[in-house]
Amino acid sequence: MNRARTLKTVLWTITGFAAAVALTRFVFGLGATTNLTDGVPWGFWIGFDVMGGVALAAGGFVLTAFVYIFKREELHPIVRPAVLTAFLGYLAVIFGLLFDLGLPWNIWHMIVWWNPHSPLFEVGWCVMLYTSVLALEFLPVPLEDQPRWQSIHRFLSKLRIPLVITGISLSTLHQSSLGTLFTIMPYRVHPLWYSPILPILFFLSAVMLGLFMVTFESETTSWIYKKKPETHLLAKLNKATPFIIGLYILVRFIDLGVRGQLGVLAEGGWQVGMFWVEILAFMALPLLLMAIPKSRNNTNLLWTASWLGVFGVVLNRINTGGLMHQGRGVEAYLPGWTEIAISIGVVSAAALVFLFVIEHFNILDARPVDPEKAPTEKPHFEPVGMVWLGSPEVSARTGFSLAFVLAAGVGMMLLSGKTVRSEGLEPTVVIAARGGDTLFVDGNRDGYGVAFTHQQHERRMMETEANCATCHHMNLPGDEQSNCASCHADQYMTTDAFGHDWHSSPAGGKLSCTQCHAAGEVRSADNAKQCDACHTDLVPEYASIEINSYEAPAYTDAMHKLCIGCHQEQAVALEQEGLPRCTQCHGEMRNVVTADARSVPIRPAPGVVLPPSTVEE
Repeated sequence: MNRARTLKTVLWTITGFAAAVALTRFVFGLGATTNLTDGVPWGFWIGFDVMGGVALAAGGFVLTAFVYIFKREELHPIVRPAVLTAFLGYLAVIFGLLFDLGLPWNIWHMIVWWNPHSPLFEVGWCVMLYTSVLALEFLPVPLEDQPRWQSIHRFLSKLRIPLVITGISLSTLHQSSLGTLFTIMPYRVHPLWYSPILPILFFLSAVMLGLFMVTFESETTSWIYKKKPETHLLAKLNKATPFIIGLYILVRFIDLGVRGQLGVLAEGGWQVGMFWVEILAFMALPLLLMAIPKSRNNTNLLWTASWLGVFGVVLNRINTGGLMHQGRGVEAYLPGWTEIAISIGVVSAAALVFLFVIEHFNILDARPVDPEKAPTEKPHFEPVGMVWLGSPEVSARTGFSLAFVLAAGVGMMLLSGKTVRSEGLEPTVVIAARGGDTLFVDGNRDGYGVAFTHQQHERRMMETEANCATCHHMNLPGDEQSNCASCHADQYMTTDAFGHDWHSSPAGGKLSCTQCHAAGEVRSADNAKQCDACHTDLVPEYASIEINSYEAPAYTDAMHKLCIGCHQEQAVALEQEGLPRCTQCHGEMRNVVTADARSVPIRPAPGVVLPPSTVEE
């Protein structure tokens, strides 16, 4: 079996396996296919699919800049594969992002509802626009063999330079803006990966990875189709690579020194080990190989250096994007096999499209012959019974389909019923622990929550002008100081705190329509009697709330707005700058044994020392 067909079979197998996991993710949600939690919202998918994927596609803007801006015409034969790789890379990023989004069908919202203050807004728009530019840059290739579309081909060819300049500008903007995303979380990213100049480091690593990726793609394609390697061109291209790698390493260490973080390297730990692996194995070694002319002109060493460089930059993006985050209330995050399967599946699908395009269009200097359509290829027979499988092309499709279906079946088999069942997705439950003093809020029922020490907050209220009504701003009828979950009953969705059906039901309030709505009028919420007309104790005295609607916000939204707002005021009054930070509530955890003998983690509030775990009474 030829190399191309073997590789395609492997890629179809990986894609089929990933397809089963992808189907599970979209049917049963994120929780069924990831190790991500509210404490770890960013992980492998963001680090690899988005951060790494965008960087892997950097070869497009790097090489077009070399050829069309710096006039390195001798590199023109490798421009088309680089642009194709970039185009497919960006499509893979967009497709891969759908898996990470909780509501992927809302991905178009940023086109309509703008938030220009967010770095993600700039990144999203640049990705969309640059993908469009890459599509226009690549479109003349399939049109050049179509006589009826020659006018469009000529028009797009004339726009090549403006498109190249636009593409370089957009890619430069968002390659650096990806780093900007992490400058706003200095207390979450490990100090060896956090930096206020992350935009500069991300841009330098993108340029470096662009050169590596062009080299890796060219050498790999030559091996697959047994064509002469373009080592002489790649050696010229990579003359600049050692300088870029060296500059990146120098800037990174200078930044650590300026920020006073060099001492972290002496503290030990697996994070420090990962840092040195990143620098020495995947940065310094490729630098050495690329700096020596003899190794740069050796096909095997050039391929090795490019592979190491690609892996190193992607590893850096994974580390920065989620693996090296801290202060999240968990000891460590490791991606699930399902996360890895989906990511590799997206890459495999993009590789299949790449192989298809270079076999059917003029991408390389000499179009490789599709192995399944080669005139010298003999008919294929099933090896045991010698049953004729059809022409080589039909036989290949049969084999690829079989590999895809079998792999999908294996993927489904490995997804246990426990993984995909919908248990634990009910509304929020607040678990009262430690005799009612400390409330442990675990809305997701995943064992990770926030501890609210009621007595400590009560004492603080007495020291300020605040009172119980600050938090207990509404009560159930006949109740005093109703708990939050009584109205905010769902973790993420708005809740109807009124309950119209209950009020009108014979098993509930037994109210007739005219007791709330005037007779003879169209019944609506606008002309209904206000609830406090009957329930005079609904809003407690000194509460600042004004009832405009009985749609209670999600529990998470309500808690964040109330707690963070109060902490911001307290931070000014008490001169404690860190009080509104996430880690004040989402800090380190310990176990508390509840009444059902379930051991759950609990976070003490700042300044509170909890005694040994006890059973809830």
